[in-house]
Amino acid sequence: MRTQLRWAGYGVLATLVGVGLAHLVAAALDPASSPVLAVGSAVIDLTPTPVKEWAIATFGTADKPILIGSVMAGVLLVSAVAGILARRRFALGAGLLLVEIGIASLAVVTNSGFVVLDLVPTVVAAIVGVAALAWLVRAHQQAEADQSEQGGRRGVLLAMGALGATAAVGGGVGEWLGRFRRAPENIALPDPVETIKSLPRGLERMVQGITPFRTANKDFYRVDTRLDTPVVDSVGWTLTIDGDVDQEVTITFDELLEMPMIERDITMTCVSNSVGGEFVGAARWLGVRLTDVLELAGVGDRADQILSTDFDGMTISTPLEMATDGRDAMIVVGMNGEQLPRAHGFPVRMVIPGLYGFISATKWLTRLTLTTYADTEAYWTERDWAIDAPIKPSARIDTPKALSNVDAGEVLVGGVAWAQNDGGVDKVQVRVDGGEWQDAELGPTAGEIYWRQWFFRWEADSGSHRIAARTLTGDGATQTAERAEPFPSGSSGIHEFIVNVA
Repeated sequence: MRTQLRWAGYGVLATLVGVGLAHLVAAALDPASSPVLAVGSAVIDLTPTPVKEWAIATFGTADKPILIGSVMAGVLLVSAVAGILARRRFALGAGLLLVEIGIASLAVVTNSGFVVLDLVPTVVAAIVGVAALAWLVRAHQQAEADQSEQGGRRGVLLAMGALGATAAVGGGVGEWLGRFRRAPENIALPDPVETIKSLPRGLERMVQGITPFRTANKDFYRVDTRLDTPVVDSVGWTLTIDGDVDQEVTITFDELLEMPMIERDITMTCVSNSVGGEFVGAARWLGVRLTDVLELAGVGDRADQILSTDFDGMTISTPLEMATDGRDAMIVVGMNGEQLPRAHGFPVRMVIPGLYGFISATKWLTRLTLTTYADTEAYWTERDWAIDAPIKPSARIDTPKALSNVDAGEVLVGGVAWAQNDGGVDKVQVRVDGGEWQDAELGPTAGEIYWRQWFFRWEADSGSHRIAARTLTGDGATQTAERAEPFPSGSSGIHEFIVNVA
């Protein structure tokens, strides 16, 4: 058994060296070409929608690290088998390692933004991994042939130590290089031609545990198909407007910054957000009106969708009518007074108020194509998500938490609510133990397309109690109680849970 584990360790170590150096090379070229990330991205594309939604609902923002860890665990398990096979015959173990690399290479090649250089990290992983396994096998065989047990063992330990150090240095330097490349550029953002008032003070100082009125950049949710943080530089970046247009137009980042800028306070929501979920945030965005950008090219009379494409070929479709119906759809360069963070789309992204992100919020934007749904399907359209997906009104309870313990007496129940397409939030109501709905107190307003904080003074007595909250909109509608899952057009239902009162 001990011998089997030793040979399994050889296979694992050989793979770690290959992956570590491949990660270093990928950091210098394109982080997404790292073999593990490439396989992980392929897994995302191949995973059925219900499984994706389950993962997001279960693991939240930890879904990507868990996926990467699962892929790596699977790789190392196969590598351990390769090491055991190499004991019998080196060609068998090396062959299994090459099969692993072949799968990673296939994942790289099928990536939408594939270029030949993307294969370099997997080639490095193949060469280094097989060479490392050969060294370990040879060292082990020499140790068995050596008359001195101590001398033979020393050779194996030296080989393992050298390879372990190489794996650690390669992976560590690759991670450092990736972080260095992801450091923000120093961009001087222009002043908006239309200024808006500073946000009023929110309720977060008054109601402990309530979501802040404005979401800080570092706390803003991130849901996308990328396992890495793309590095797209403003120098060399261009935006092309083509398709059903009078003339194809390409503008540079500097030319975009010279266009009239506006600021808007907008709440964004991911379609994967479940009732009471965390994938919603509110920020102040700086950018150019989408209609101003489209006018540069002149929209034809046939298109019914805007197909937006990111730097890597990922596509999102937006109904043209909804994007140009008077709402302040934006091509964004700034977030909360700063340039866009790389994780949120630097240098340029789309933000369209009132629409779920999967049809409105393309990050790392490089192209806008005016086309029709009959002619072209985007990434999410191919996966049967809705085409027309306005954000549904909802209220979320932030405090107290579900199943938490609170003291009897006055308890402040608080949270946020939104109704971007329905005249904004007019009221929030709270219900305890299925009783009458009672009006909560609203926090300050920043417009119909921005969320509202709210709180309710609850005189709680001992026992377990069920609390619920709902939104009433400015258009006179009441948030639906009908339960719906995120797929295909967003969740709905009343946020409700049990709280224990001591």
